[in-house]
Amino acid sequence: MAASSYRAAGVDLEAASQAKDLFKQHVRSTFGSHVLSDIGSFGSLFELQGYENPVLVASTDGVGTKIKLAFWLDRYDTIGHDVVNQSVNDILANGARPLFFLDYIAVDKLDPYTSEKIVKGIAEACRKVNCALIGGEIAQMPGVYTEGSFDLVGFIVGVTERKSLLDNSTIQIEDVLIALPSSGLHTNGYSLVRKIYQLEEDTSALDVYYQDLGRTLGESLIEPHLSYWPTLEPAIPFLKGMAHITGGGLIENIKRIIPKGMEPKINYRSWKVPPLFEIIRTRGHIEDSEMWSVFNMGVGMVLACDPSKANSLLDMIPESWKIGKIVKSVSTE
Repeated sequence: MAASSYRAAGVDLEAASQAKDLFKQHVRSTFGSHVLSDIGSFGSLFELQGYENPVLVASTDGVGTKIKLAFWLDRYDTIGHDVVNQSVNDILANGARPLFFLDYIAVDKLDPYTSEKIVKGIAEACRKVNCALIGGEIAQMPGVYTEGSFDLVGFIVGVTERKSLLDNSTIQIEDVLIALPSSGLHTNGYSLVRKIYQLEEDTSALDVYYQDLGRTLGESLIEPHLSYWPTLEPAIPFLKGMAHITGGGLIENIKRIIPKGMEPKINYRSWKVPPLFEIIRTRGHIEDSEMWSVFNMGVGMVLACDPSKANSLLDMIPESWKIGKIVKSVSTE
């Protein structure tokens, strides 16, 4: 009687148990010798090995309103990659290697199979960067979330030797800025896109095929956030700093790593902004200044290095390009 009453109130314990059983194979596939606990423990155990003077680097972030695209397109595996990769990139900006990840999924009503798709994507992304998925939580919250809605948040911990931490204070005038491409919007700007296309009322715009994109708008928008760890791990010793281009756009994120009295000078002709951003700008009649402050405009990560290291980095990362340099600030602040 109690169990059925709880279910009638919106919390299904049997569905939660079924979901956990479905998750096990995906979660355990990320385990290595560092993981000392199994699924179901009250706390997850991870043994730190092989570091002389380790510094732990932690970050947390959510997928934001991109989850609505997942719901409308019935594509739930991709947002698992989003939540992991954006977190990996954030700690990478400090030079840290990902160690372990935890997820938090909050729903109105639990569908075990939909939740499994999300966790499967999380596990896949974790395996690609040798990161253990050691814990998580699914919260059934009827009355807090509307029918069919949910939220997805990730927590990551990485490590680096203290001597290997990227020291942004060493960045100086004439240092070179090198860019890596994004795969699309990554996880920022989706609230604006939803408003432009009025997706809350009609999602048919997601099915429109664009010749310039080579696929539908929905397929382009759901493209996962790239992880730059596999590409940039060997490049860390060459770098002074990294800026992950997320909310706030290119300039504001680069400014986060530049010492006071300096600013980035960007050569906006050094790359072609991908057509997806122009399609969004045209449809929404968005000012260029707002586009650059909301979206990454095709740049996912920016590296700062000494001019003497620039050519080596460009050779090491074929998809990268020189986007600009550090100059003396003209601001009076």
